[in-house]
Amino acid sequence: MTVLQALVLGIVQGLTEFLPISSSGHLILVPWLFGWHVFIDNPSLNKTFDVALHFGTFIAVVAYFWRQIISILRSWVHSLRKRRVDNAEERLAWLLLLATIPAAFFGAAFESVVEDVLGKPILICILMIAFAFVMLAADRMARLDKTIADLRWPGALGIGLAQAVALSPGVSRSGITMVTGLFLGLNREAAARFSFLLSVPVIGGAAALKGVELAKDGLPAGTAMPFLVGMLAAAVSGFAAIWFMLRYLRTHTFTIFVIYRLAVAGALLVVIAVGFRHATGI
Repeated sequence: MTVLQALVLGIVQGLTEFLPISSSGHLILVPWLFGWHVFIDNPSLNKTFDVALHFGTFIAVVAYFWRQIISILRSWVHSLRKRRVDNAEERLAWLLLLATIPAAFFGAAFESVVEDVLGKPILICILMIAFAFVMLAADRMARLDKTIADLRWPGALGIGLAQAVALSPGVSRSGITMVTGLFLGLNREAAARFSFLLSVPVIGGAAALKGVELAKDGLPAGTAMPFLVGMLAAAVSGFAAIWFMLRYLRTHTFTIFVIYRLAVAGALLVVIAVGFRHATGI
């Protein structure tokens, strides 16, 4: 792995983790498109580098929301002590916890299936196209008249269950949680904010679990600098993506992301059709 490859993938991870275009899909498609065999020939390197990238995006979301995260944690502890929920902040803390459970369960149960079966470039392209139309429908049909304070436990559970679907590369964790929020009536900014807050336990938990394995084995020889570059690139680009999304969605629709998904997936299907790259991998 070169520093340039790490930089590119770090930027890709940071942007696509929070833009509704699928980070897991892009992290498979970019090396596949450029022919970076190092990530296919060394599965263990790929997994350990994935930990660094996710830790970078975890840093990004915590850095952006640190004040609200502290407030939510305090509210959750206070609610535990009282054994009741008295205000919107306490309710939000419990809703985020509830929405985290499905992704944690399904992620642990189907990790090998996702890696071995669903991570094929042609399947990723198909899912990018399919979910683009789901996003378009939500953007056009949803009421968009609620805020996070209006969300209740059935809605939070629905967002959590929808998030589990994003284990399939090409769907997008941020995208499907935002879209589900839209179908529940949340306005675009509220749907994005809940999605980003929900990413804290999801991304942090995934990075922590994989980090334990990494701590046992250590970094592959000669990868310390690329890992550091990738992590920092993911953190900076992730922070920028969050900032952009929360401001953009105040006055804009998801149309630009629908167009992006259709254009990229369509172009990559042409790449496959002409034989430049194989449909199932490098």
